[in-house]
Amino acid sequence: MDYLAPVLSITPVTHNVHCIRLQKPENYAFIPGQATDVSINKPDWKDEKRPFTFTSLATDPYLEFTIKSYTDHDGVTNQIGQLTAGDELLLGDPWGTIEYQGEGYFIAGGAGITPFIAILRQLHTENRLGNNKLFFSNKTSADIIYADELKATLGDNAVFVITQNPPEEPHQKAYIDENFLKNHVDDFKRPFYICGPDPMIQVLTDIVTRNGADPQSVVFEK
Repeated sequence: MDYLAPVLSITPVTHNVHCIRLQKPENYAFIPGQATDVSINKPDWKDEKRPFTFTSLATDPYLEFTIKSYTDHDGVTNQIGQLTAGDELLLGDPWGTIEYQGEGYFIAGGAGITPFIAILRQLHTENRLGNNKLFFSNKTSADIIYADELKATLGDNAVFVITQNPPEEPHQKAYIDENFLKNHVDDFKRPFYICGPDPMIQVLTDIVTRNGADPQSVVFEK
């Protein structure tokens, strides 16, 4: 079933990421960490569905997505980045398997942070962030989505690493690999939440389970 959702606002988050808020369809509900299939309600685009994760809270009066636009070709994300208030998106039913299972380690690569945003925001509103830690990898500091918010809520438990290192970069250059995790993870028995490109998910899942993580406590999109 498709739900019609008019655009309320669209604002930049980084140089190529936008926050899009939509009018919430009546009785539309989701769980933090879930996604839905989205298309643009225009003749040439309404059948071009793409999955995006909600970054709003379930109790917010609007729906929100945080979407990276790939401007190297005229695809859905490029078109979404050009929308204005009053344009419309079509949404499917919510789906997804990234669900909070308790205090642990969140590992994200680039736009893979988006399933964790609503989860972390929900925990923050409930004063349940505890000792959850975030390891967030990006090419440069300019690519870090919601950097100020994540630092404000998680403090030193938000660890940003970059894979490119121009002179002006304030964050450490590093890759989230086995050595990194052994140096930063205190307890591999705690839950791990992993989201990013498929090869990254596979490699990191293998690393954490090899170091003692229960495979049932490694959460990623299946």
